[in-house]
Amino acid sequence: MAEFTAKDVQALRQRTGCGMMDCKKALEQSNGNMDKAIEILREKGKATAVKRADKIASEGVIESYIHMNSRIGVIVELNCETDFVAKSAQFKELAHNICLQIATMNPLYIKPEDVPAEVLEHEKQIFTAQALNEGKPAAVVEKMIVGRINKYYKEVCVLEQEYFRDSNMTIKQLIEEAIGKIGEKITLRRFVRYEVGEGLEKKTNNFAEEIAAEVSKMTNK
Repeated sequence: MAEFTAKDVQALRQRTGCGMMDCKKALEQSNGNMDKAIEILREKGKATAVKRADKIASEGVIESYIHMNSRIGVIVELNCETDFVAKSAQFKELAHNICLQIATMNPLYIKPEDVPAEVLEHEKQIFTAQALNEGKPAAVVEKMIVGRINKYYKEVCVLEQEYFRDSNMTIKQLIEEAIGKIGEKITLRRFVRYEVGEGLEKKTNNFAEEIAAEVSKMTNK
């Protein structure tokens, strides 16, 4: 029989936001292994996401975030199936965290499929030249290109990015986890990110570090 305590169940709930019974069952299935239990709960979210994939998510919220010094602003449309869920604190918190992610990490697209073909081809040409300049054999260059393109997706596609609050999960996994808890289809439909002076010659500021520091202060209050 799996050995774990009520404190373990509570700790798992705090780390994942899942219900007490779901956390208890996950710990039972993992024989008390916390990391494995987290993975089980994430897999549950993936399974629910697959089941809800053909549902229509036409409700939702428009969430916004303005950085404290008013130099960066983000607007996100996050969709769900019902108005009831759209009004829930859990759903609004998810939308807010996605806003913070976009403000911090500055993605260009939502998912890999959104990257224009010409942009992808340009990146492939750059990666190919880099690999050849490194003296790699032509036979292995193609495999390297695949790896570098996947890395590129993780940099520019918000769903593929590491979640800024937890580097062990991506934004896609964060949304899947929320689907598992809420039981509805959730989709990130669109976003826009504004930065003061963007495209103009200006002094360089590390806004990502500023936002991360601000979020850390908010979290530790």
